[in-house]
Amino acid sequence: MNQNDRRRYLIEGLLKEQPEYTNMKIPPETTRQKVLLRSLMNIRMPGEMDHAFLQIQDAYLSEENKKKGIVTLADMEKVQPDLYIWRGDITRLGVGAIVNAANSGMTGCYQPCHNCIDNCIHTYAGIQLRNYCNDMMAKQGHEEPTGQAKITPAFNLPCDYVIHTVGPIVQGKLTKQHEHLLISCYESCLRIADANEVNSIAFCCISTGVFMFPNKKAAELAVQTVKQYKEKTKSKIKVIFNVFKEEDERLYKQLLG
Repeated sequence: MNQNDRRRYLIEGLLKEQPEYTNMKIPPETTRQKVLLRSLMNIRMPGEMDHAFLQIQDAYLSEENKKKGIVTLADMEKVQPDLYIWRGDITRLGVGAIVNAANSGMTGCYQPCHNCIDNCIHTYAGIQLRNYCNDMMAKQGHEEPTGQAKITPAFNLPCDYVIHTVGPIVQGKLTKQHEHLLISCYESCLRIADANEVNSIAFCCISTGVFMFPNKKAAELAVQTVKQYKEKTKSKIKVIFNVFKEEDERLYKQLLG
């Protein structure tokens, strides 16, 4: 079975779960098929799936992730001892853990093909991640508080773990409480990484973008918190500041030299 066969199989399987889409025609073009598959994965509610589907999904995602290219620490710019900057798609990183800027529901983004990091991570990890997160949150019995973190397997991603944290949403003026909560996100992620013997962690720009935390202040707090944590705990964890925008790359390079 090649990638085209796998993709059609997965689309057909997901369409069968959605009665309103039973008459939908699968487009012949590869690009449109990929968009349809991602959309169906994004809107799928948590739930069990048969073993054959999961096997084919895992083979498909493994191949797609390889095509994108796996990036390791050796490919990154080391700017200070144990500190790195890398600009690009966080789902390509073959590191100990990547950090997901999650929402309080913690089961991913349900908007088809949304470009947020939460959507990308769940898409390329596979449907197992949403199911795992759903079980975790059902046991917890309430939404995830802002500033805390949870660790999960990475499933089909090249990293070992995903650490999910809910950052503060800034509506209006930035406050000290917003800053305190963002600091708590970074500290919580680092603590849970060390507790699980993770040797490297890639932070996205938590709370910037749609959560509206000012980029410059967010970068300053991220660098300050990581340095203070490592100094206080003597942690040997390697930290990657993963950025997607040129503006954020410039900010982190200014802060780290």
